[in-house]
Amino acid sequence: MHNPGNATPERFPAQDRFAQGAQFIAGRVTKGSSGRTHAVVDPATGAEVYTYELAGADDVDAAVAAAREAFPAWAGATPGERSDALHRFAAVVADRAEEFARAELLQCGKPLKLTREFDVPGTIDNIAYFAGAARSLQGQSAGEYSGDHTSYVRREPIGVVGSVAPWNYPLQMAAWKILPAIAAGNTIVLKPAELTPLTSLLFAQAATDAGIPDGVVNIVTGTGKEAGEHLVGHPDVAMTSFTGSTAVGKRVAEIATAGVKRLHLELGGKAPFVVFDDADLDAAVNGAVAGALINTGQDCTAATRAYVQRPLYEDFVERTAALMETVRLGDPFAPGTDLGPLISHAQRDRVAGFVDRARAYARVVTGGDAPLGELGNGAYYRPTLIADAAQDSEVVRSEIFGPVLVVLPFDTDDEGIALANDTPYGLAASAWSRDVYRTGRATREIKAGCVWINDHIPIISEMPHGGYRASGFGKDMSAYSFEEYTQIKHVMFDNTAVVRKDWHRTVFGDR
Repeated sequence: MHNPGNATPERFPAQDRFAQGAQFIAGRVTKGSSGRTHAVVDPATGAEVYTYELAGADDVDAAVAAAREAFPAWAGATPGERSDALHRFAAVVADRAEEFARAELLQCGKPLKLTREFDVPGTIDNIAYFAGAARSLQGQSAGEYSGDHTSYVRREPIGVVGSVAPWNYPLQMAAWKILPAIAAGNTIVLKPAELTPLTSLLFAQAATDAGIPDGVVNIVTGTGKEAGEHLVGHPDVAMTSFTGSTAVGKRVAEIATAGVKRLHLELGGKAPFVVFDDADLDAAVNGAVAGALINTGQDCTAATRAYVQRPLYEDFVERTAALMETVRLGDPFAPGTDLGPLISHAQRDRVAGFVDRARAYARVVTGGDAPLGELGNGAYYRPTLIADAAQDSEVVRSEIFGPVLVVLPFDTDDEGIALANDTPYGLAASAWSRDVYRTGRATREIKAGCVWINDHIPIISEMPHGGYRASGFGKDMSAYSFEEYTQIKHVMFDNTAVVRKDWHRTVFGDR
C-alpha cells in the first residue's frame, strides 16, 4: 500500500522503489504479512508520506531462511570477491546519493544539509572502508609457539546475523550493522525502526543492484515486539546486534542469551562536556551548541551535560544561550534551515516534559518551548539551555534525546572528572583545555568509549565506536568491528611426526 501524501517526486524521488512494499527478502521487495499497516510520517509537517504492511513472524522466517541459504556461497567467496562487490556497492550508493539524502530527510526531519553532508557521505565512506577491510581479516601471525607445533588463527564468519537498528540515524545504522557483517562473510537480516524504514530498504536494494547475491542482505520492517523479538530469538540466527535504548537492550540481551547467541549492544548515553578554566571559551561554546544540537539532539553521543570550571561558568552560559538563539528552525528542505523537528510529536512532548519539570529546580536560560505559526504542525522544539540543576536531578541523570543542554559548574579538576563519570552510561565524552597534561588525564580517567579533546561528535570509519557500562559493549566501524562478526579458530599442526608424544605420559606410561 503506497500513500504518497505530501511527498512530491522532487521531495521523494525514490518513492517508486517502494511500490511493492517495505520488506526486502532474497533480493525482492515484498509486502508484510502481519495484516497491519504503519505510516511513515514527515515529522516536519505531520503528513503521512508512505503507508506499508508490517512484517510478521512469517516474514522474519522467510528472511532468515533466505540468509541461511545464501550463507555458504557468500562465506566461501574470497576476500577479494567480497571486496569487489562492496566497491560496486559504494558506487551505486554514491550514484543515488540525492535519493538517499531526501528519503532520510523525509522520514526523520533532518535538514537537507545534514543528510547531504553527513549521513550519506559518511555511509559511502563506510562502504568504501569495509570494501578494503574485507581483504584484511587478520589474526595472530603463524608461529611455533609450543616449539613442536605450528599455530595460526583463522577468522571465520558466524552465520546469519539478526540486527535491530534505531530511528535516529537509520541510514548510517543500517550501514554500521550490515557492512562489517557481510565484509566478514556473514549474511544478515536487519530490522529497521518501523518509523524510518525507507533508507534501509534503499540500501538493501543498492546492495543487490551492485551484484551482492540475493539473500545476503535482507530487511524486515515490523514492530519490535513482533518482528524484532522473533528475529532476535530465531534459532537460525547466530548473532544479534542491537542499537537503541538501554531498557530495550536489556530485553534483547535476555532473548539472545537464552539462545546462547553472540551479542553486540550499542545503547544509551549521557555524554559529559568538560570545560576547564584554561579552555578556548569561544571554541567550547561553538562545540557545545553543535555537539548538543546535531540531529536535533537525537544522538546518543550528543553533548548533554556541560561541566564548566567556575571562572568560565557564567560567560559560558551567557554565550551558549546567545548562540543557541541564532540557530534557525525551519523546513528541512530549505537550505537555510539549521535544525529540524524531532522524530515525532510523542518524542517532542517527552522532551518538553523533562524541561517543564526542570523549571521547578533549575533555570531554563533559553528555549524550553515549541514554536507556533508555520512550524506548529511539526514536531519542533527550540534549542534549550538549562543551568543550575543539581547533579542528582532528572535532567542531569536521564537521557532526554532532544535539543537540550544542561550546564553545571565545578571547582577542581578532580571534581570535574568525577562529575563526568557520575553516570551509569559511558558512550562518549569531551574535554576542553589548552593544557596537554589536563587533557591527557581526561582521556585516561573519563570512562567512555570515545573521548574527544577540544571537539565533540566527529566519527571516522577507521576508528571504533562503542561504549562502557550501561552504554553496551562491542564496537561498530573500524577493524575492531570484526571482533563482533567473526569467530576465532586456533589451528595447530604437529611438526615432529613423533608417534608417542612426551605429554602422553600424563595419561599412560612413564617418561
